[in-house]
Amino acid sequence: MLAHITLAPTAHATSATPYVLENTEVIATPAPQLNRTYEIYVSLPANYATSTKRYPVVYVTDAPYAFPLIRAIAGRVDRHGVGLEAFILVGLSYAKGESGVTSRNRDYTPTDRAKKGSTDNGVYGQSAAYLDFIGKEVLPLVDSRYRTDPNRRIFVGHSYGSLLGLKALLDRPGMFSHYILGSPSLWFSRGHAFDALNLYARTHRDLVAKVRLYVGGMEQPTSTRPDDENMVALMNRYAAELRAQRWRGLDVKATVLEGEDHATVFPRLVTQGLMWALPRRE
Repeated sequence: MLAHITLAPTAHATSATPYVLENTEVIATPAPQLNRTYEIYVSLPANYATSTKRYPVVYVTDAPYAFPLIRAIAGRVDRHGVGLEAFILVGLSYAKGESGVTSRNRDYTPTDRAKKGSTDNGVYGQSAAYLDFIGKEVLPLVDSRYRTDPNRRIFVGHSYGSLLGLKALLDRPGMFSHYILGSPSLWFSRGHAFDALNLYARTHRDLVAKVRLYVGGMEQPTSTRPDDENMVALMNRYAAELRAQRWRGLDVKATVLEGEDHATVFPRLVTQGLMWALPRRE
């Protein structure tokens, strides 16, 4: 019997019952090396119980927001004729007892320096340790508990979550087969992601992965916000540098989604990314 994610009733709704997301489960997952416990959210396909097949798995960061959104988008796309292959969805949530800001700043970023001139005293730069946790604890748990296809793992991230994806791409080859990365914070730590890419290129001749990068067309400086990072230019530069390596096995494309900003772009890029990674199989 699956446990369900529920929304707590409000104090004024004395006769209300919790809203249930069907076929979902929340699993407390210890991270012994980090002395923390994380929650992962799992959503199973509607036909999982009556099928014997193995399913691709979509792993998404920032689960409290992204997990229910992806469930809804996938269901809508499938119901309205476009079609997606059925998949298991795994939401990577935050450390228990911590805020999302605290967890993601620490776990999704590659160095302890947020930005030149930053006065933020929070903890950054532990994405390597967090990826170790995913590789040693989360992936084996999911693969042992559910009928997964370990050769088809799709990573989805946005902003700092995309930085985590880029680190996995270069530091953990084979951990994921597909990457759907939105608005990557390539400005972080004076462009550390570009340095990491150049370092990888010195010793590697291949990179087997399928990558789709997205950014909102409005994620760049304007006359009213001249100090904003030009995330459009940074993404295009990163994609160009990836392609310039001509690595065997790499499929990469970058897309600017016009009319979207950092806050609005995620639903649109997830829709396009899922349709690319998991088209319905006849």
